[in-house]
Amino acid sequence: MAQTAVAPSANPLLADWTGPAGGVPPWDKVRPELFPQAFETTLAERTAEYRKIADNPAKPTFANTIVPMQLAGKRYGQVMTLFGVMTGNMNTPAYQKLDREWSPKFSAASDAITFDKPLFARIQSIYDARNSSGLDAQQIRLVTRIYDSYVRQGAKLNDAQKAQLSQYNQQLATQFSTFGEKLLADESKAISVTDEAQLAGLPDSVKAVARAAAAERKLPGFAIVNTRSAVDPVLTYATDRALREKVWRAFVNRGDNGDANDTNATIAQIVKLRADRAHLLGFKTHADWRMQDTMAKTPAAAMDLMMRVWPAAKGRVAEEVADMQKIAGASLTIEPWDYRFYQEKVRKSRYDLDQAQLKPYFELGNIIQGSLYAANRLYGLNFKEITGTVPVFEPNMRVWSVTDKAGKDVGLFYRDDFARTGKRSGAWANTYRGQRGLAPAQLVLSSNNNNFAKGAPGEPILISLDDAQTLFHEFGHAIHAMLQNVQYPGLAGRRSDFVEYPSQVNEHWLLTRDVLDKYARHYQTKAAMPQDLLDKIEKSRTFNQGFATAEYLSSAIVDMKIHTVANGVIDPDKFEAATLAEIGMPKQLVMRHRVPQFQHLFSSDSYSAGYYSYLWSETMDADTFAAFEEAGSPGTSRPRTSSPGSCCRRVTRPIVRRRTAPFAVATRM
Repeated sequence: MAQTAVAPSANPLLADWTGPAGGVPPWDKVRPELFPQAFETTLAERTAEYRKIADNPAKPTFANTIVPMQLAGKRYGQVMTLFGVMTGNMNTPAYQKLDREWSPKFSAASDAITFDKPLFARIQSIYDARNSSGLDAQQIRLVTRIYDSYVRQGAKLNDAQKAQLSQYNQQLATQFSTFGEKLLADESKAISVTDEAQLAGLPDSVKAVARAAAAERKLPGFAIVNTRSAVDPVLTYATDRALREKVWRAFVNRGDNGDANDTNATIAQIVKLRADRAHLLGFKTHADWRMQDTMAKTPAAAMDLMMRVWPAAKGRVAEEVADMQKIAGASLTIEPWDYRFYQEKVRKSRYDLDQAQLKPYFELGNIIQGSLYAANRLYGLNFKEITGTVPVFEPNMRVWSVTDKAGKDVGLFYRDDFARTGKRSGAWANTYRGQRGLAPAQLVLSSNNNNFAKGAPGEPILISLDDAQTLFHEFGHAIHAMLQNVQYPGLAGRRSDFVEYPSQVNEHWLLTRDVLDKYARHYQTKAAMPQDLLDKIEKSRTFNQGFATAEYLSSAIVDMKIHTVANGVIDPDKFEAATLAEIGMPKQLVMRHRVPQFQHLFSSDSYSAGYYSYLWSETMDADTFAAFEEAGSPGTSRPRTSSPGSCCRRVTRPIVRRRTAPFAVATRM
């Protein structure tokens, strides 16, 4: 047993959560050295709880087996929530070391529960009698989900097969940790710029962020960090083409530089292990195994949807490139590092609109308030900010108490909005604790996490339209958690190709006139966004959707094709290149997530063979907003410029689920 610095009774990670909403995470007391003891203690505790259920001599019933299973492992879940959030938000070498060491142990401990024969015998007995034992519809559904999950995870294998499966799972857990560590190292790099003239064309707000990034890293001048939030503005505005190319190459080659952080060998091992595991479990491919509990059901159904959209997306890209080429002139051939730069010029020329015109209306604090306002109007949720009384892991975090329209407590909502060293890139939602009605009932603790650039003290924090849409998107996940109303936590899990649907619906409310008039006000003049500017946004709504759809769909197609290779033997770089050539990927753009940096796929199992889900949800969200409009819901007045299901509509950015958190964690990347 590992040496610990404190007695178990003194370890704050093992203490009951105290404070409002039925107790909150003790973020102010979390330290990496406290985790080994907390892991050991709570893993043993969870094992004992399941052992008691499995060894119960009484006849298996829903009450004596399924209910205690729903309640087992509470303290382990709390510790894993703390650890999962810290490895995503405050990742240091100490946390990376813990992740490497403990991930396979977590996997082995979970397998031991799944493979427990007496426990599964009880589950199967209850499952076999589910329709004749007086269970209600929810209970039958819960029993069915638990049984199906245990079978998919290998509960029916023989002892030798179980031992082999556990080895695969432990090896995968180690490789996931390795991949994440390497990618974070590449994303932590920055391009130093000492001559401000190289930054010509960049808005002052973007240069201020680059200056702050350099100061944080003790570099002279400016630093362009190797994350999307820092790179995209440079690719959009920088007139220095050489700088654009340098920044673009650094970004798209993350994990693919043949150095210590190269991820290709790690990915090859992950794909092979997944294929071998699928075969052991009786499935042809990893994708077939992963998609058993999805809406699409089969890889063929997902591929059919994607390939019906792909030709139109490619065609639109060709049109967009032709428009850009007219502005660039015959002496310059549009390359991937030129796409955003010239698309912005086309937007300005065609719609008299550029992103710089919009930013003054999207001050971060106002847009946050607008998202809360919309949730109140739509769902009766009330938000009251709490200051200084709830622990946070970063001083810039904000916390709100949430009640429903009857004044009943719903829980707490946390925001962690700003980029920093050690925080993974992208935007995501966490649920620190999910709602349940089963006694003891629980209130919701949810969070949103972004990587907005924090300006100088006293300066307004202006975000782009895309960032504002991301904010509403992630808040949609939080709303989903707040509105959840389940008796049994085992019924709270959402199919992976449905999970984006509520968040994509919530994006629609940003550009409604009601929200804009109240919260999208110019940070200096306080004037509401003029109608002519909104009209320009609406007219340009389908602008550049060839690019947005093709870069997303190419990633989703490559994901599915990787995970339908039966033997799992691939060379990641070569496979990516061959697949893109097969589908005719336009040479002027790259996948949104190239394989060597595709953390949705390779930091966990949760989103592998599942990146298609954004398109799947996209087929539903526009129709849902149309239903709100038809019902006359508050604030829905907004011109419509694209029909539901249009093949090149805006495709929202994808998500990932962290393996280390026990509750749903959704990420927009």
